[in-house]
Amino acid sequence: MQVTIPTMLTLLRIVMIPVLVVAFYLPWSESNKLTVAVFVLAAVTDWADGWIARRFSMSSRLGAFLDPVADKLMVAVALVLIIQATPSILIALSGAIIIGREITVSALREWMAQLGEGGRVSVMNIGKLKTVAQLVAIGFCLYREPLFGLPILTIGHALLVVAAVLTLISMSMYLRSAWPVLQSAPPK
Repeated sequence: MQVTIPTMLTLLRIVMIPVLVVAFYLPWSESNKLTVAVFVLAAVTDWADGWIARRFSMSSRLGAFLDPVADKLMVAVALVLIIQATPSILIALSGAIIIGREITVSALREWMAQLGEGGRVSVMNIGKLKTVAQLVAIGFCLYREPLFGLPILTIGHALLVVAAVLTLISMSMYLRSAWPVLQSAPPK
C-alpha cells in the first residue's frame, strides 16, 4: 500500500496531538503561543490534505478514514485541555456537546452508510459554519491572553458557546434527515 502525501499530512496531524498537550502544559510563559501554533498548523494540514487529495487525485481509502478521525481527535483533546484550564459548567457543557455531537454524527454516518443511505447524512453548510466557529473558539481559548486589548479568552468562551449551539442545530438536522430510516422497520 502506498501512503499518499495527503495521508502523510493526516498522520502528521495525529502525531501533533501529543505535541499540543505537551505545549499546553509547558512551564513557559510563551507556551500558549506554541499551543495555538500547533493547533493552527494542524488546521492548515487538514485544509492542505483535502486540497492536495482533490487537486492531484490522491484520495485513498486510508486517508478518507483517517482524516475525520484526526480532526475529531485534535478537537476533542483541545476541548479537554480547555475544560481543564477553565473548569466551569458552561465551558464543560459546551465541550461535552461538541464532543458528543462528533461521536453521534460519526456513528450515524457509519450506520447510514451500511444501510446504503449515506447520502441522507452528507455534510451540510451549517456544519461548515459550526466548524469555523469551533476552530476559532478553540484557538482563542488556547491562547488565553488579551491581545491588542481584546479579551481573547472571554471571546473564545463566547464563541465556544456559539459553536455548541451551532453544533446542536447541526446535529438535529442530521438526525432529522436520518429520522425516516431510523423509524423504519429493520430488514428481515
